[in-house]
Amino acid sequence: MKFKASQIAELLEGEIDGDPNIEVSKLAKIEEGTQGALTFLSNEKYTPYLYKTQASIAIVNKSFVPSQNINATLIKVDDAYTAFSKLLGFYNEMKNNKIGKEEPIYVSENTEIGVNIYLGAFSYVGNNVKIGDDVKIYPHCYIGDNVTIADGTTLFSGVKVYHDCVIGRNCKIHSGAVIGADGFGFAPDANKVYSDIPQIGNVIIEDNVNIGANTTIDRATLGATIIKKGVKLDNLIQIAHNCEIDENTVIAAQTGISGSTKIGKRNMIGGQAAFAGHIKIGDDVIVSGFSGVRKNIKDKDVVIGFPAYNIKKWNKSSAIVKNLPSYVSKIHELEKEIKALKDKSNAS
Repeated sequence: MKFKASQIAELLEGEIDGDPNIEVSKLAKIEEGTQGALTFLSNEKYTPYLYKTQASIAIVNKSFVPSQNINATLIKVDDAYTAFSKLLGFYNEMKNNKIGKEEPIYVSENTEIGVNIYLGAFSYVGNNVKIGDDVKIYPHCYIGDNVTIADGTTLFSGVKVYHDCVIGRNCKIHSGAVIGADGFGFAPDANKVYSDIPQIGNVIIEDNVNIGANTTIDRATLGATIIKKGVKLDNLIQIAHNCEIDENTVIAAQTGISGSTKIGKRNMIGGQAAFAGHIKIGDDVIVSGFSGVRKNIKDKDVVIGFPAYNIKKWNKSSAIVKNLPSYVSKIHELEKEIKALKDKSNAS
């Protein structure tokens, strides 16, 4: 699909410096730009590439003043990075704007399906499912009985949504994610033989949630595991039964959250963090990657380490740990001096 510079400038509310009729059909990094590509410059250190790029159109800040001749047509905007991000969103929306039902698929007769939806080949939609308008379900997805999927949500290839789960508006769930598998609940008898504890709750995902590839969110034993609006989950995250992740929290890859843990609003959690069960994390907390969180954390705290604790205390402790070898040497010297003094005292 091709777009003229004039069309892009209108979308971005920018000013054109060059040929308004030049067309582009692809996006590229500024150092890799070729003819027919659109690129952008937001970081000054990449400025030299702008004078050499073969890209047809480049988005730049209005404050940019060239010192050499530039072959590309420029679109000048208030903020090049923000404008290019907006363009990426538009491009992605156009690219994924699929509508219709492919074959073969299975859709239960008592399913409610909205308008402008896409159902990819080999999808399965169970009994009493409600699918809203503008929903996209890519090939090889499984939608269990009594599931609700609200307007504008996208399930990419291979997503599995177990029975009774609820997914809100404008969510994106990436390939391989599993929503609503059984929580890890087993009860041992006197002989340490484990039997299943039935997991009869569900998972509720509110609006505008993003869930990365191969992330798993377990259904509750009773009640619901809840992911609240605006939450962003990376790939390969495990969220156990009866957890709650509050609004606009972001969690990086390979984090594991044990059962019944409550995580507050606007938290930022680094990769490979681990959370014990039945703890409460406050609002606006930052958890560094690789941290092991074993107890409650108050609002606005920043923690690091295993076990995780306040980063200021951790930094002080870390400085001491780095100096331990020299401390050990000094202790050995003091021990020798003390022994010498004792020997001298005993001799007299």
